[in-house]
Amino acid sequence: MAEHPFVTLNFSHFDEADMIDRAASFYIEMKSRRTVRDFSDKPVPKQIIEHCLLTAGTSVSGANMQPWQFVVVGDAEIKRQIRVAAEQEEVSFYADKAPEEWLQALAPLGTDANKPFLEKAPWLIAVFQQRFGTLPDGTKVKHYYAPESVGIATGVLITALHHAGLACLTHTPSPMGFMNRILHRPKTERPFLLLVVGYPQEGAEVPDINKKSLDQIATFI
Repeated sequence: MAEHPFVTLNFSHFDEADMIDRAASFYIEMKSRRTVRDFSDKPVPKQIIEHCLLTAGTSVSGANMQPWQFVVVGDAEIKRQIRVAAEQEEVSFYADKAPEEWLQALAPLGTDANKPFLEKAPWLIAVFQQRFGTLPDGTKVKHYYAPESVGIATGVLITALHHAGLACLTHTPSPMGFMNRILHRPKTERPFLLLVVGYPQEGAEVPDINKKSLDQIATFI
């Protein structure tokens, strides 16, 4: 197996006081992030989305295979097609597929099968997981840890969008095979989720919820 070349790590060093300040200020910034369901139709410059996607592309992945594909949709007709297909799946989900326990968990959030944000928001980003890749010599290779890698990259993307001043919503209608059909993606790509991106509507409201405290999510030993 050919060896990969190595380069010297480009790493920024800060004194501990600066590190604490940077960590704390970033937490404050991210603490304000909320999932939004009421979007404005105000246009968002494509360049902002491009930079956020480049940031997502810096994410860690198994063997650096980078098994993700982001399909960015701004076309009104394609967004309409996605909404129609997604709502068909959502109607079935709420009526037949969802266990009662899950419906009860969703109830405080006020969600239902109607998804107008899929048309109103300026951008939809369909995230796909690539199950296989192709090396420069044409060899087909399996992507290991693909779901984990795509999940991490999606988290980086959500963080980048919030940092840029945008709101987003993760949408996961099930099943999502319609995304391959509408967006003309190959069968080797599996829909991971649909990210709705834009500015929140003026006066948008969000559920009054809290996040777990540090001692509830972390254990130091």
